Amino acid sequence: MTTAPGQVSVAQQGLRHPLDPDPARATKARAVFALGLLGMLTGLFIGGVVPATVALQLARQARREAYASGGFLTGSVWLRRGEWMAWAGLLLVAVSVVAAVVIGVVRLAGTPFGHDYPTNMD
Repeated sequence: MTTAPGQVSVAQQGLRHPLDPDPARATKARAVFALGLLGMLTGLFIGGVVPATVALQLARQARREAYASGGFLTGSVWLRRGEWMAWAGLLLVAVSVVAAVVIGVVRLAGTPFGHDYPTNMD
């Protein structure tokens, strides 16, 4: 059962051809993990948006490449963990932005509006 022309069926698993490459870990998987970790660690400081977003984009590319390689690219565990950390970093960014907005609104509500004249003026 093939899904597109030129793809190898998942059901066909037999002896490996001698010219097939050895399974290797995808280099993007390690980059996704590192960027996800960086995004999670810097998420509260709002700087985690950039590495987390890049990690999620790289994860999409790495998954496509791993699927196209027919099982010769490994590292799906690193990809999954990196994606989870990137999403956690984006969640921390959202929490810190909401907290900053709430603090700003509360401080703005406590300040007097308009010009405050001295008591001896009408």
